[in-house]
Amino acid sequence: MFFKNSRNWNKWLELPVLVKDCPITTQIAITVWDLSPLPADGSLEHAVPFGSTTIPLFDDDGVLLKGRQKCKIYRKRVADGRIPSNTPHAPRPKRRRRGEALPAPLPEEEELHRLEQLFKKHEMNELPQNDWLDQLVFQKVGKLSREVDEQARKRAAVRRAERKKSRASGRPNGEVLSETDGEESDADDEERFALYVDFPRFDFPIVFEDQSYEPPKIMRDFQSSNAAGGPNAKPTPEVRYGPGIAAGNLVVDDEEYPVIQIFDPEQFQKENPCEQKHRRLVRSDRNAYFDADQKPNAKVRDELNEILSYGPTQDLSTAEKETLWVFRRHLSKDKRALTKVVKATDWNSPNEVKQMTELIPKWAEIDVDSALELLGPAYDNPVVRGYSVERLQKAGDEELQLYLLQLVQALKFESYDPDEEGFPETSLARFLIDRAAQNFKLGNYLHWFLMVECDDRGPDTNAANRKLFARVEYHFMLELEKRDPEQRKMLKRQGEMIAVLSKISKEIRFGRDSRPYKIEKLKKYLADPKNELIKIDPPLPLPLDPSIEVSGVFPEEANVFKSSLSPLLLHFKVAAEDGSQSRPSSPVRSGKSKDQPRFSIIFKTGDDLRQDQLVIQIITLMDKLLLRENLDLKLTPYRILATSPQAGAIQFVPSTPISAVSSKYKGSVLAFLREGNADASGPLGVKKEVMDTYIRSCAGYCVITYILGVGDRHLDNLLLSPQGNFFHIDFGFILGRDPKPFAPLIKLCKEMVEGLGGTTSPQYAQFKQYCFTAFTTLRKSSPLVLNLFSLMVQSSVQDVRMVEEQMGGVGGAVGKVRERFHLDVTEEEAVRLLDQVLADSVNAVFGVVIDRLHELVQNWRA
Repeated sequence: MFFKNSRNWNKWLELPVLVKDCPITTQIAITVWDLSPLPADGSLEHAVPFGSTTIPLFDDDGVLLKGRQKCKIYRKRVADGRIPSNTPHAPRPKRRRRGEALPAPLPEEEELHRLEQLFKKHEMNELPQNDWLDQLVFQKVGKLSREVDEQARKRAAVRRAERKKSRASGRPNGEVLSETDGEESDADDEERFALYVDFPRFDFPIVFEDQSYEPPKIMRDFQSSNAAGGPNAKPTPEVRYGPGIAAGNLVVDDEEYPVIQIFDPEQFQKENPCEQKHRRLVRSDRNAYFDADQKPNAKVRDELNEILSYGPTQDLSTAEKETLWVFRRHLSKDKRALTKVVKATDWNSPNEVKQMTELIPKWAEIDVDSALELLGPAYDNPVVRGYSVERLQKAGDEELQLYLLQLVQALKFESYDPDEEGFPETSLARFLIDRAAQNFKLGNYLHWFLMVECDDRGPDTNAANRKLFARVEYHFMLELEKRDPEQRKMLKRQGEMIAVLSKISKEIRFGRDSRPYKIEKLKKYLADPKNELIKIDPPLPLPLDPSIEVSGVFPEEANVFKSSLSPLLLHFKVAAEDGSQSRPSSPVRSGKSKDQPRFSIIFKTGDDLRQDQLVIQIITLMDKLLLRENLDLKLTPYRILATSPQAGAIQFVPSTPISAVSSKYKGSVLAFLREGNADASGPLGVKKEVMDTYIRSCAGYCVITYILGVGDRHLDNLLLSPQGNFFHIDFGFILGRDPKPFAPLIKLCKEMVEGLGGTTSPQYAQFKQYCFTAFTTLRKSSPLVLNLFSLMVQSSVQDVRMVEEQMGGVGGAVGKVRERFHLDVTEEEAVRLLDQVLADSVNAVFGVVIDRLHELVQNWRA
């Protein structure tokens, strides 16, 4: 094998195992093979080793190797892969012979080694690069490398001559040439070869870490009791070792076959077979009639009440499940107990399934939140799901619309026979189709929720779910064709209008024109009769709000926002029932002309609005829950509808960002409120009703955004209307996720506090009181909110799925929300925790720094 300078293979080698599955002692043994026409041993095998090397996957500190590695080639050897290896990539220091001093390294060798280390940093982009200067350095280092190799060959020739002379004259002082010395001498005589291996490069070090398991429960109890000491301390358990095992350090006498003690993580996770047998005997048919007469005593009643107070996400112990099962017939009179008894039932046991199937229809009527819990992924029994659907049938259309988004996701958890035509009468799909066919508003939202899921082809979705949603949509259209063909035609016309708007939005978005030219282009598209937007005849219900019928758009008032996605601002003409123009009620915003009422929307493509849609739905639900307790916090739950996975519409509410208020009024929200609502006799010089609206809305959104863990809060997504309504927009980060470091848990900036008159004002005290009242009110309805999030765990909402993957199925999105409700403490303690969060948010220094940095970035972009 001959080549002048180097041989380049340029081939990535793929390991047969994943790096995460490799132990820290993993080594890569590389052998370079050559073809020899005349093998030395006379065999017919012509493949002979040219050389080899062995390189570990992790360094001495347990860090995964990255970048280029220089490996020494051992001539005519096969890599062994042993520990320690006879072919290490970094040669071990040579052993000195007696009376022989270790030769000092040459200055050229030290300089070459230093330059090679700098080369590695240069390849990892840790050093600045300069192309023309780098080329000169590469040439110079190559020349230096060849000089060092030439000097090494000369030194090897001198040593060979000295050894020959020594052998001829005999070794002095009776020294004997050992076999190892001979191998080292031969290695010195060989020409030096090096193999450069390129490992993948990473921005950060990848450190090896073993999975550490918690000690068994019995060991934790033993350690804690002994640590406490005292007369009740448990004695050290007696351990008898097998033959050949030393009791001192658990080392076997035979070193070739050591015995290793391993902790089994499933030891206290899986149920004991004896307990399983006991449960089957206790829950058999022989005891069924005996359980009917079981009445709990006072102590057991207290235990049952405590179990029934558990949240929907809390697991039940084995003892608690047994108690629930024994008194299941007694608990059938309590509507709270059904979900707990269902959890305590073994649905793999035919006997228990039979008993529960007979008992569930006799149960007391459950609440809606319990019905939603039974539709979750943990319950797949048709009897249980059928009972929950029966309960939902008693809910009104308006209430059903609040949960419709989650009910569509719950379709994933039902099993349908693909060969069966239609759906069973007790199924959730059949229920949604029947109710949506009777109410156009409900049918409108069901149609668009299903269409978005049918079009979702992201990496987190599967074809089976898309096929299921398409099947439900198909049968919904068939039902509409039977009952109300006009409703189906309206949905078809809505789809055509959304398709036109999507096409226009994409052309505006991907166009490289300036913003003024984009605006003129948009007006031209809207005014074109071919697009059928200038006049919509007959009037069409808007998909965003089907209670609003529109008869066209105002092309001359259309606009394009300053954004990379170029969202469109469209003003629709609102039509009356008789086809004429009439003034609509809120939330429709009237325009400049009093005789032309309008409904304004923002339409955008290139953004998945399903997460914003979920947050707005939860805010709308919480607003209903607060109003039910006579607490009006003046919230602004504007409408959002995703029309596809990458497009959607948002209701436009006239308002001003806090950043613009701060810029125009020098950071004074009060000056903004006084501008159109001045009142010398009012609080802080503002009309009483406007200040009251500002205080209530600030409190409401502070509590709700805290519970939902809304992140990425800055002054551009905090809005304020002239009437004092404060609200949030842009919910790209929820459930505690935030791209900014050290962000406060509640966004309570100094501008908001200034609008309240400062932290010592009566308005701020009133604001805090509204916060505490709203938090305790919503905390009572926490099971409903948690159940809604549990139905979304397999949805394509970005942060919900991301949190589920990060948490590994432990807690997940539901756990994040439950954590913010502080359900593990009393109501008084929860209020104190919220008070502390408010205090920390007001005094947060990083919040001010983040706002200033965001303002600088926005000004730089502008």
